Amino acid sequence: MAYDVVVVGAGSAGCVLAARLSEDERRSVLLVEAGPDYPSVADLPADVADGTRPTVAHDWGFVSEPDEAGRSVPLPRARLVGGCSATNAAFLLRGWPADYDAWAAAGNPGWSFAELLPVFRAVEADADFADRWHGGDGPIPVRRPSPQELSPLQHAFVRAAETAGHAVVEDHNRPGAAGIGPMPRNVRDGLRMSTSLTHLAAARDRSGLTVRADAVVDRVELSGTRACGVRLVGGAVVEAARVVLAAGSYGSPAILWRSGVGPADRLRALGLPVALDLPGVGANLADHPLVAVDLPTAPGFRGPVFQALLTMRSARAPRDGPPDLHLFAAGPFDDAASPTGGVFGIVTGLMAPRSRGSVRLRSADPTEAPLIDVAHLRHPDDLARMVDATLEARRLSRTLPLAGFVDGPELAPGAAIGDEDRSAIAASVRDRVGSYHHPVGTCAMGPDPRRGAVVDRRCAVHGAQGLWVADASVMPAIPSANTNLTAVVIAERVAVWLAAV
Repeated sequence: MAYDVVVVGAGSAGCVLAARLSEDERRSVLLVEAGPDYPSVADLPADVADGTRPTVAHDWGFVSEPDEAGRSVPLPRARLVGGCSATNAAFLLRGWPADYDAWAAAGNPGWSFAELLPVFRAVEADADFADRWHGGDGPIPVRRPSPQELSPLQHAFVRAAETAGHAVVEDHNRPGAAGIGPMPRNVRDGLRMSTSLTHLAAARDRSGLTVRADAVVDRVELSGTRACGVRLVGGAVVEAARVVLAAGSYGSPAILWRSGVGPADRLRALGLPVALDLPGVGANLADHPLVAVDLPTAPGFRGPVFQALLTMRSARAPRDGPPDLHLFAAGPFDDAASPTGGVFGIVTGLMAPRSRGSVRLRSADPTEAPLIDVAHLRHPDDLARMVDATLEARRLSRTLPLAGFVDGPELAPGAAIGDEDRSAIAASVRDRVGSYHHPVGTCAMGPDPRRGAVVDRRCAVHGAQGLWVADASVMPAIPSANTNLTAVVIAERVAVWLAAV
């Protein structure tokens, strides 16, 4: 059977695309996902349903290439219908207006904050705010814990941040907000509300929509430079008039490479035919690096572990620009490695990294994981700002009432490293840095493929016909926020354009 549209990847963006494109039941839509499908809430494994904390039980198992010190880090990416929206920590955050305005200014009209705000409002059902910044009728529920709902540790983190001089923020999704406040999350009655539930569930009974799970896409089938379907691992070919890749910032560029779309010299080196020479495919990888100040505390806590967020600017951030640091208290968690049996972390994330990495193929074999150079902290400014973040996290840990939860010497970076020893703190950060799980940019949007753009402003692949990419990989620069909500907005926006084609 030939389809009008094949959407590759049923993650945060893919579920949205399939739901929106199948609204016209005259259009046949196939949604292909490499992992399993749990079509109803009752079918969800307990860890996927549980919105209190992330899970990696359904994962591709990616790790980064060794860095300069020979260290690799896990790079979790979900492999199931719902994608990372079904396994993440359910932080529902927008970037700052300046993030999206910079996309538009780089030659992508239609992507400014003013143009995206109606889409942000349309996708959310905000339980806390009804104003010009927020929507109340969208498919994604969002709410923030009240002060009375905060766990003792989370309440202490908020109070310590206030005592340390940070502004109080009621709504982190209001333009210009910077400071300490409740975390907006897409959780309803403890259930993580993935796009499988918010978007795809209502579309499943449509006659024009087919969901095919446990099917790995090898490559896009091309006739010259026109997409005419996809080839699955195993050799089966699915014909389609249009193909939309939504396989994420690691998966989408890998599929393009195997399809002969990418940097010509590298494709030839792998023995792959060159259909389109697009040097930017797999380049421009950006990710928010993450590291924590770990502290011993009492074990046995069973309540919520992520409830409040501090956004702030490092000394190296423009005073009128977006905050470049996230800090939040994670835990407490039971931990046998802690002398007390319990631990909590003040987690720090760098939200405006200057380092850039890449995604390349290891071989033409679709079952082999790609080579992912995540490039955390490669730019010296990134490391310096993470040291700043660590020092602020330490300051908060010593501020009442949060200091009352610390039951012994700091575990990491460690009490032996003084605040004045920035080089030792930097070494600790380098040794422990991980991913905030927000890779973007590997199929970047832009007007000029000679300067690294892979897709145009409507996310059509430059030089191809019938081929689009619509996921976090098209972000030309990383937003200063968690990226899941922005990926949803990208899919909503592209679906409207595709429906009109």
